[in-house]
Amino acid sequence: MASTGAGLLFGFSRVVEAAMDPAAPGGVPPQPAATQFEPTLWFGIDADGMVTINIIRAEMGQHVGTSLARILADELEADWDKVRITHVDSDPKWGLMVTGGSWSVWQTFPIFSQAGAAGRITLIEAGAKLMGVPPAACRARNGVVSGPGGSISYGEIVRRGGSDRKFTPEELAKLPIKPAAERRLIGKPTKALDVAAKTTGAAIYGIDAKVPNMVYARPVMPPTRNGSKVVSVDDSAAKTVKGYLQHVVLDDPSQTVPGWVMAVAESYPAAIRAADLIKVKWKAGPGATLSEKDIIDHGRALIAKADGGAILDTGGDSDTAPAFKAAKSTLEESYTTATVLHFQLEPVNALAFEKDGVFEIHTGNQWQSLALPVLAKALGRPETGIVMRTYMLGGGFGRRLNGDYAVPAALTSKALGKPVKVILTREDDARFDSVRSASIQTLRMAFGEAGKVTAMEHHACAGWPTQVMAAFFMPKGANGVAYDPFAISGADHWYDVGAQKVRAISNDVANEGFRPGWLRSVGPGWTNFAVESFMDEAAHHLKIDPVQFRLSHLTGAGRNAGGPPSAVGGAHRQAEVVRRVAERAGWGLTLPADTGIGMATSFGQERDMPTWVACAAQVHVDRKTGVVTVEKLTLVTDAGTVVDPDGARAQTEGAALWGLSMALHEGTAFENGQVKDTNLNTYQPLRMADTPVVDISFVESTEPPVGLGEPMTTVVAPAIANAIFNAVGVRLRHIPITPAAVLQALAAGG
Repeated sequence: MASTGAGLLFGFSRVVEAAMDPAAPGGVPPQPAATQFEPTLWFGIDADGMVTINIIRAEMGQHVGTSLARILADELEADWDKVRITHVDSDPKWGLMVTGGSWSVWQTFPIFSQAGAAGRITLIEAGAKLMGVPPAACRARNGVVSGPGGSISYGEIVRRGGSDRKFTPEELAKLPIKPAAERRLIGKPTKALDVAAKTTGAAIYGIDAKVPNMVYARPVMPPTRNGSKVVSVDDSAAKTVKGYLQHVVLDDPSQTVPGWVMAVAESYPAAIRAADLIKVKWKAGPGATLSEKDIIDHGRALIAKADGGAILDTGGDSDTAPAFKAAKSTLEESYTTATVLHFQLEPVNALAFEKDGVFEIHTGNQWQSLALPVLAKALGRPETGIVMRTYMLGGGFGRRLNGDYAVPAALTSKALGKPVKVILTREDDARFDSVRSASIQTLRMAFGEAGKVTAMEHHACAGWPTQVMAAFFMPKGANGVAYDPFAISGADHWYDVGAQKVRAISNDVANEGFRPGWLRSVGPGWTNFAVESFMDEAAHHLKIDPVQFRLSHLTGAGRNAGGPPSAVGGAHRQAEVVRRVAERAGWGLTLPADTGIGMATSFGQERDMPTWVACAAQVHVDRKTGVVTVEKLTLVTDAGTVVDPDGARAQTEGAALWGLSMALHEGTAFENGQVKDTNLNTYQPLRMADTPVVDISFVESTEPPVGLGEPMTTVVAPAIANAIFNAVGVRLRHIPITPAAVLQALAAGG
């Protein structure tokens, strides 16, 4: 997927007269008309030498534009002070528009490297021609082409005609990319390109979008996410609200928002008050009585059915039965995780209206390529008649991969024939959230002579977001059954364990009762909690040091050897981060009473783009209150080439702290078909006062860059659970780990 559409992207254009768009939603200021040289789809250079780089990834606080721009600018040999970014609107020419999966840098690196190299070569050729010297005698540096006896800036080259040079896809693939030693931006400290706009308030978020004559709407939420139907509406009380205009019962062919009634008003406060006063009777859809226990119990029953689900291709023997039959001993444990809300700072919102025959959707979104066909179905028009205008996101974390919140704005606007701005309240947002499904997993391991691991099984059941929202993204398992890769990734680990069976099971009760969603780190956020807790338990079962147990099974043999382009070194690189984190954390040193260090490791999300991470968590357990205090997190990452050092640290720290938050604090539950927590008075993420010391380090590498936004999220919870065991001798197999659960485990003696 990293090179999707790359062969179509690098035709070289003539110099054109172009005017920059007025203040773009991402906060780019107006630019004057200028002669524009556009050597590729991905960037242009004006007569002043200003380089504008087009970014298709969503900006939600991670400075993705800065990271991606420096890839292209480094190869282009651009002057960083003359580089700016623009976050583009939806258009088929951009190919797949998605920001998730920690894919942005990994997918963009080869494309932008080629684009920059192509631009550099073209500018050198054009500059050499203008100076009357051979191209081979010239070089580009800092926005200037220099040759024997003179130099010429990129801006002057543009003013004097640019170039018509074109590259075929085959030529692009063979372009020489700069060796790591010659990089001047990648991996080096540079200023972020979007901080100023965010700091001054010039940056525009979806919630800021407005147009003349628009009205506001807030939904009256139905009792179920799916299948609810409106029976009657009484808005007589709402008519007492000043500014209230009317209600609209949505007719949604896409079945994204069935049973929705919109309160429409001249102002948002009026829409809020009116929605609270509108009385609606519904015929509820499935899941009206759904509970958290229903989800877990059904998952447990599905796991017990040996013939259900998809068997992943683990590259070897998945028939574990003989090993378990011949085993000298076995180990089996189950692990559960709670429903988790996104609770991004900016509630979901969208502004929609039709203009010049095109429906415009103004909103922050992470997966425009997924939202557009849904909008097309809802509106009954082709995708070519819809455009999604891009804005900054006040938090995404996977919630805005699902563009469902744009549908009610579009449908209400269509019904009224005027611009409509929909903003969900915090409570609405929680009820409408595409939550991370509760999960249950059962792991088994067989041991032969001398404690040799001969087989391992991992059975995982949860709601599947990809099945519900993007079934086209589901591969088939070894048994021919399709599965959601984002609800099982991480279980296909890099340990050598003999015969290995990984089984992914869709929880149909969850899928019907709500809309499961992708949340930062997706499946590995809970599969790795089970894997790394279980590996620790296996080590203690054999009375072996947990670090040594892991290292002894990260052999790099067979399929775990890894390979190009992004997994060179395989399990050996994972073993190295384990060794480093143990050394940095002081593994094996004597600690105070009721204090322990636990560790966990992972490869992130996907085997073809592994980010090798390890975490050691030092915790103290209060035996009287059950409170677990995380004193320190030691984090080691091997992400190949680190493109943006400051961004890499920020992503690692943020991911780890969210992992800590979900380990000890975050979690809700379904009660009567709804999540029980709808605001931050009862749903309580990690607070600053509970933030531990964080020690972050990276393995220096020139291997291709991989993802950093999510992998560290996956290792903190199991490291904490393992640390609790080392501190007070009890195992906690459910997250979040609450004080009550700790006290119960202590009372039970483990």
